Amino acid sequence: MYINKFVTPEIIFGDGAIQQVGESCLRLGAKKVLIVSDEGVRNAGWEEKVIQNCKAVHLEYAVFNNITSDPKDFEVEHGAKVYIENECDAVVGVGGGSALDAAKSIAIIATNGGAIEDYEGVDKIHLPLPPLVMVSTTAGSGSEVSQFAIIVDQKAKKKLTIISKSLVPDIAIVDPVTLSTKDPALTASTGLDTLTHAIESYVSVAATPLTDVQARNAIALVSEYLRPSVASRSNKEAKNSMAMASLQAGLAFSNAILGAVHAMAHAIGGRFPLAHGEINAVLLPYVMEYNLIAVPKHLAHIAEVMGEDTRGLTVMEAGRKSISHVKQLAQDIGTPKRFSEMGLEEAAIPIMSKVALEDACMITNPRDVTVQDIDELFRRAL
Repeated sequence: MYINKFVTPEIIFGDGAIQQVGESCLRLGAKKVLIVSDEGVRNAGWEEKVIQNCKAVHLEYAVFNNITSDPKDFEVEHGAKVYIENECDAVVGVGGGSALDAAKSIAIIATNGGAIEDYEGVDKIHLPLPPLVMVSTTAGSGSEVSQFAIIVDQKAKKKLTIISKSLVPDIAIVDPVTLSTKDPALTASTGLDTLTHAIESYVSVAATPLTDVQARNAIALVSEYLRPSVASRSNKEAKNSMAMASLQAGLAFSNAILGAVHAMAHAIGGRFPLAHGEINAVLLPYVMEYNLIAVPKHLAHIAEVMGEDTRGLTVMEAGRKSISHVKQLAQDIGTPKRFSEMGLEEAAIPIMSKVALEDACMITNPRDVTVQDIDELFRRAL
């Protein structure tokens, strides 16, 4: 008998939810928290909002915000030192995927020691982590609810994929108001990351009825609300819907894992400073085309969820409708179509193909993949 498992943190969702940070930490027994953020979060005012909330409940804190996009191993090590030196006992991550993944990884090193590369793969964390409260400020990464952390290994020039149920935060705080400070390009990039999470988890070999519900809901929400969210920072309905889409896609992929898009995106992101969501936007339709023969019914159903009319079509024809829908959505919101537009170098494809094949996300792709297949997908997307 197959046993379904579904792991999720406590979730606080809604306008003003960021005001719950301090009280949430106190409920977890925290005495002094390390607040982890980055420059964008600081400039938008959300780091200060969290600091003021901690002060309001008389919760001591330290701050570490030397995090860059696609956080690096040395940044994590620095953050762990700050955690230990300040005698913190909990971690609050504030931001998008970069800040939240860094916050989780800081917690790993601070309590388990060693180097972050020691934890690459599945279930390598052996000692309990401190309480984790993650505050999402982008509708994209899903890190606030996931068992993933992605960190760049600077020497190896690759992204480390760390997967462990220990990384599922104790409390996830999602405040759609924070999305109003994001520019159109970031909204578009993170939104397509959300869509990729949802689609990959839906076709994953590890998908279950529990993850399918979350993935379908996320796909429907992105299809309807990503365009208006990119068009207007003040569209409250669109921001709320995209925040919910990101949350539900995060729940789906945290439990069903992902696939070839993310495995390949991690290989690119380790070598080139490109936006993760834009990488996914380029790769997604090519990988969907590759996977079509393995999961035609799934892609046909995705087309229906996206609002496409599939009446009278074969399953394969309906499945192709989902691919054309993704291409049109990406075009409408202005994300790149090819890697040649983004500065990716063709000479790096052979090594990236080998790195992608070894990524943990490739295990759950619905169609078997060889290094030659990955190489061809990269070149088609170039």
